[in-house]
Amino acid sequence: MSKPRPGRSFSAARVDPRQTAHKLLRAEIERLPHDERAVIERFIARRSVSRNMVREFEASLSFGERLSDRVAAVGGTWTFIIVFLLVLVAWMLLNSYLLVGKAFDPYPYILLNLCLSCVAAIQAPIIMMSQNRASAADRMQAQHDYEVNVKSELEIMQVHEKLDEMRERDWASLVDA
Repeated sequence: MSKPRPGRSFSAARVDPRQTAHKLLRAEIERLPHDERAVIERFIARRSVSRNMVREFEASLSFGERLSDRVAAVGGTWTFIIVFLLVLVAWMLLNSYLLVGKAFDPYPYILLNLCLSCVAAIQAPIIMMSQNRASAADRMQAQHDYEVNVKSELEIMQVHEKLDEMRERDWASLVDA
């Protein structure tokens, strides 16, 4: 087994993350967007980038936003569709056959049409608000994924730097032997 070169121990072969980041992005770092610079700073400080974006996003929702998400979640189920169809059929049966002569909404069911129009007019914007929030959450998650990917890429580059440094040190010790 060969001796390591004088003045070079294993700890000296360690690559400083600050040097790696500056070396890789020396000319570009100031032109990077704020988010990428923040990732690099976290990399340098060896802080985690990973966060639970769903929990953070849900914590920021107001009561109305949570309510609209719940309405959209209920309105998009088979249970809602089946119950809604049963109510419509019951309404029509009640007014056509059971309350003959005393129907509160006789055929052509004008009151039913009014109720359905009101439900649609209220439910459509609520569902759209919920979809907009889901899109915003997806954008936040995509941004976070990008930050994690950038940090992972920097970590991989740092590992390559360390491996290259170790290979050079080992090669030099083989040549000196």
